[in-house]
Amino acid sequence: MKIGLRTIKTAVSATLSMIIAGSLGLLYPASAGIISVLSVTNTKKTSLLTGLYRLLSLALATGIAYVCFTLFGFNPVAFGIFLLLFIPSAVYFKLSDGIVVSSVLVTQYLVEKNLSWAFIGNEFLLMTIGVGFALLMNVYMPDAEKRLKEDQEVIEVMFRKILNNMAAYLNQHGKERNLFEKCDDLKAFIRTGEAWAKTHAENHLLSSNDYYLNYFTMRRMQSNSLKDMLRILEKITVEPEQVESIQQLLEYTADTFAETNDGQAILDRIAQVYEVYRKKELPKTREEFENRAQIFQLLQVFHSFIQIKAEFSRHQNEKAL
Repeated sequence: MKIGLRTIKTAVSATLSMIIAGSLGLLYPASAGIISVLSVTNTKKTSLLTGLYRLLSLALATGIAYVCFTLFGFNPVAFGIFLLLFIPSAVYFKLSDGIVVSSVLVTQYLVEKNLSWAFIGNEFLLMTIGVGFALLMNVYMPDAEKRLKEDQEVIEVMFRKILNNMAAYLNQHGKERNLFEKCDDLKAFIRTGEAWAKTHAENHLLSSNDYYLNYFTMRRMQSNSLKDMLRILEKITVEPEQVESIQQLLEYTADTFAETNDGQAILDRIAQVYEVYRKKELPKTREEFENRAQIFQLLQVFHSFIQIKAEFSRHQNEKAL
């Protein structure tokens, strides 16, 4: 049995919440512990937002409960009417995350038959203590940056291998099927990195740290283009010298593929390859024409593939200014 960090945080925050609520002489101190259990999340940002939304949800619930219990008395029917009004209201105001917790606290108004300011303060203190300790426990979060950098390196190695294999298999019909599987593996790995990057970004409350999230999103977009290139590559069957310049372009891209490469040099080479094909003799047969069209389509998709990285680099440079 493995006890994770989040489990430890949950247990500690619940315990401290109950102790503090009890020491302040609040009624139902266990509720503070339960609120804390429900408020410990995976990131600092979600913990902060969860706490804020639950306090707002309790304010909404208290207002509706006051009207319902005043008009209909402290009884189950009044509570049912409260739920009929509170649940859609919470959804409308995007406070649905606090529906359960706030409803439980409202039952304490019902049990105590009490909606005095003192008892309302009791409930808000329970909520504040519970979400407060949950947020306090999330002040410490393991830094995922080392893992993100390692994932970047793995992804770039995977891209290089696929690009080199594409260069080797270009014009060799039927030998590139396993590249589709490699592309799928690459995309799955990128999505895992995106999830870690999102967590990393949400653990920085006072500063914007979305570089890694943007990076993995950019690589995911490139992986989509890579798969489109493979589909076109399957259809190309020409003499080896007809695709030599594209093979060299793919090999150069694989050799220089890196986080720091802004793609401009590759875009220049793509323009040169376009010019090479424009100067070639026009196709004489339908088959030659179709193959030439596939080659141009491959170049277009490849241009988009590199342009994605160039746009990413430009955007990052603008942010740094």
